[in-house]
Amino acid sequence: MKLSILTLLLTVSGITTIFAQNNTPADKEAYTKMITERSAKIVANLGINDTKKTEKVTGIIRDQYSALNDIYAARDIRVKEIKEKNKDNKVERDSALAKDGRKVDAALAKQHNKYISKLSSQLSAEQVNLVKNGMTYNVLPITYKAYQEEILTLTEDQKKQILIWLTEAREHAMDAESSDKKHAWFGKYKGRINNYLSAAGYDLKKEGAEWEKRRKAKTESN
Repeated sequence: MKLSILTLLLTVSGITTIFAQNNTPADKEAYTKMITERSAKIVANLGINDTKKTEKVTGIIRDQYSALNDIYAARDIRVKEIKEKNKDNKVERDSALAKDGRKVDAALAKQHNKYISKLSSQLSAEQVNLVKNGMTYNVLPITYKAYQEEILTLTEDQKKQILIWLTEAREHAMDAESSDKKHAWFGKYKGRINNYLSAAGYDLKKEGAEWEKRRKAKTESN
C-alpha cells in the first residue's frame, strides 16, 4: 500500500519556493503574479459566477500564500542568526531553534484561523474544502479514494477514521512551506492510518498486490 499510494501522491506534486524578504522588486512582482495565478486556478473550480466575488476570493487565497511566505522568510532570517550566534554551542543553538519553531507554529495557527474565517465569510463549507484541497494538490480525495479501492472490505467506521486523519493532515499541509513538506504531513498521517489498519488485521502488502492486479486487469480490458 505504501508504494501504491505514494506513487499516486507524487503525480500531483509541485514546488513552492519561499520568496526572500531581500529579493528585488522585479522578483516580488513575479512572485505576486505566480501566487495570484495559483489562487485563480483554485477559485476556477469553485463554481462562482460573480466576477467581484471571484476576485475577492482569489485575493484572500493569494494573501494567505503571501502571509505564509512572510512567516517562513522571517523564520529563515532568525534561524540563520541563531546558527551564527551559537555555532560553538550546540545545546544553546538547539534550544533557541526549538523555541523559534514554537513561535513559528503559533504564528501559523493564528494565520490559519484568520484565513479560514475569511474564506468562510465568502464561501460555503463545500467550497472551503475545495480550496483546502486545491492548496494541497488534492491529496486528501486522491488518497481517501485509493484506500477504498485498495481495501474493498473497509468498514464505515474505518473509512470515517481514515477521513478524519487525512483531514487533519490537510489542515497542517495547507500551511507547509513547500510541496515536499505538504506531502510529508500526509505521509505522517498515512503511517498512522497504515498502523491502524494493520492492527485491525489487514495484510497491507497483500491488499496492495490484489489492488494492483485489479487495476492491471481493468486497464487491459479497456
